[in-house]
Amino acid sequence: MKLKEKAQEVVKRLKKAYPEAKIALKFENPLQLLIATILSAQCTDERVNSVTKNLFKKYKTAEDFIKVELEELEEDIKSTGFYKQKAQYIKSACEILLKKYQGEVPKSMGALLELPGVARKTANIVLANAYGIVEGIPVDTHVRKVCKRLGLINSNQPEKIEKELMNLIEREDWFIFPYLVQAHGRKICLGRKPKCQECFLKDLCDAYLSSN
Repeated sequence: MKLKEKAQEVVKRLKKAYPEAKIALKFENPLQLLIATILSAQCTDERVNSVTKNLFKKYKTAEDFIKVELEELEEDIKSTGFYKQKAQYIKSACEILLKKYQGEVPKSMGALLELPGVARKTANIVLANAYGIVEGIPVDTHVRKVCKRLGLINSNQPEKIEKELMNLIEREDWFIFPYLVQAHGRKICLGRKPKCQECFLKDLCDAYLSSN
């Protein structure tokens, strides 16, 4: 089986197994999604959602995030980890939003990548989920882990992984693919102890086949 055929079969099976797959972060507008995605670095979506539940009641606009003292914002997001860096990213990004975009989150990859704390993963998530603009495939820890085990990718760097996947996955599936993989990564293809015997992809999985 060629690699592209394998990738398409993986997507087909994932779609069947996880028909409800979608983004786990909770948000009501582009700004909330941007903030939540920045907070999600090195943190579970579940934890981010518990933090943003109160955070988004307290801060409604980019200006709100700018006005608050840095130390107070740090305290508000502390449990997401790396909170000092994240608080600085959020405040700096919101300053740019207010200065250049009237407080709105821009709708282009280039503009988003100019914001502190925003790499392609975050930009892809915001564009696709807030604006319906799909330019690529967000690469998070689940995507990297599962696709590596399956043998779909060779690279370790997110941007190179994204390019490899964009060449393998049909464009119409770019949006749903990371959420399908995340669902599988959380349920079956766990980090330390993957449930290989339960896995419906094991006949396609390089890691499983090479260890059996």
